[in-house]
Amino acid sequence: MKPTVGIIGAGLGGLSAAIYLANAGFNVKIFEKNDKFGGKLSYIHQDGYYFDIGPTLLTMPFVVEHLFETVGEKFNEYLDIIKIEPACRNFFSDGTYLDTSSDLSIMKSELNKIYPSAATDYENFLHYSKKLYDNTADIFLFEPFQEIRYLLKKRSIPIQRVFHLDAFRTINETNRSFFQDDRLVQLFNRFATYNGSSPYLAPATLNVIPYVEYGLGAYYIKGGMYKLVEALQNLAMKLGVEINLNCEIKEILIEKKVAKGISYSGKKEYFDYIICNSDVVQTFNSLINGFEKEKEKLNKLEPSLSGMLFLWGVKGKTDLLKHHNVFFSDDYFKEFKQIFDEQKAPDDPTIYISISSKSNPEHSPSNSENWYVLLNMPYLNPSQNWDFEVKKMRLTILNKLKKFGLDIENKIEFERVLAPKEFYDLYRSNKGSIYGISSNSRMTAFKRPANRNRSIKNLYFATGSAHPGGGIPLAILSGKHCSDLIQFYSK
Repeated sequence: MKPTVGIIGAGLGGLSAAIYLANAGFNVKIFEKNDKFGGKLSYIHQDGYYFDIGPTLLTMPFVVEHLFETVGEKFNEYLDIIKIEPACRNFFSDGTYLDTSSDLSIMKSELNKIYPSAATDYENFLHYSKKLYDNTADIFLFEPFQEIRYLLKKRSIPIQRVFHLDAFRTINETNRSFFQDDRLVQLFNRFATYNGSSPYLAPATLNVIPYVEYGLGAYYIKGGMYKLVEALQNLAMKLGVEINLNCEIKEILIEKKVAKGISYSGKKEYFDYIICNSDVVQTFNSLINGFEKEKEKLNKLEPSLSGMLFLWGVKGKTDLLKHHNVFFSDDYFKEFKQIFDEQKAPDDPTIYISISSKSNPEHSPSNSENWYVLLNMPYLNPSQNWDFEVKKMRLTILNKLKKFGLDIENKIEFERVLAPKEFYDLYRSNKGSIYGISSNSRMTAFKRPANRNRSIKNLYFATGSAHPGGGIPLAILSGKHCSDLIQFYSK
């Protein structure tokens, strides 16, 4: 009889785990609270405008390709990925802008506009970032590094690499040692937000992220990022995975510290293994009875950034903007101090704008654009008034854009807004955070919850809030780790 696996959540981590396990001969069933697959990778299609929700670019596509190859499918028969050039247009408070690229010659040419040796400084930085990737990827990304027994059985651990992670400086401190211009420091400091953290607190180990984007390349999926979810959904169903939508779990059933099943809609269903594609902290707080010490430990971890997302259908075309754009705040340090220390919406937020209709014209009506406008925000706390903050931030965005000659206030014909409260309601993320826990100290960067829970046997986590982290490739790797560990410990 096939061993059974119940998966809570049909996000990327859940779908990845389901595909790997079904291919290995397990009987897999997924339960999803929302009415469609994908978790945080979702979409809205209304009034002729299409918007991806969640990730707007794809890095490390070989992670996705490996998933397809494992089950005997060809990645390029399901998805068409393209590089976006420029990768991003970055606007600074002095009115200048800089285009970034994964093409080294283009990037160096752009950087030399800032100061004479900027290109050389960048080459040195990229070499350093690649070295971090080489030292961290095998241990901290592609394997469940907390599982020593598993790793010892599989291969030797290059433990000496642990001493070359640049964990004792902050991202900002290291970036200042490479670049002579505040604008470039700010440009590379921003990568801390990919992890939901502050560049002034998070360890410089996270400087691996620039190499992932600029060294390995950043991609877009033609037709929209949700095409990835549809492809994984098709794979899962082809392999016999059963998926139940609009099915909210009430409790994980635990007997004598062993996960046995789940309770939902007045029913109880039992499995050999339970995988949570849900936020680790929220899962313990809402779905698990007892285990108070574990809950206390998890609730002490600082949540990551949240966000405020404006989806705007904008009449007309804006030649100044590219597919990906960033408008940096005047005072980056103050922005993160307000977000994490004061836990309030920043006065002057950095603005990220993605316009996928630049690459997919069908994503908006003719002579219009679909603007995905994202701001860094604090996680939820009782003192916040998000109705007020949404109005305030909307005005802040429009005023900043006017400084760059972009007056769109009267051109917005479609609007939808998601604030931290909506992120919590939709995805049950811990206090509305986007990336689980922050990495705002040397140690928390390496304390992300493990894929296999140590307190409850047969309970696993395939989610961006567990190892190895958030974002498309890491969430998929999280699912792979769960599959690998279940197969290892079931023998």
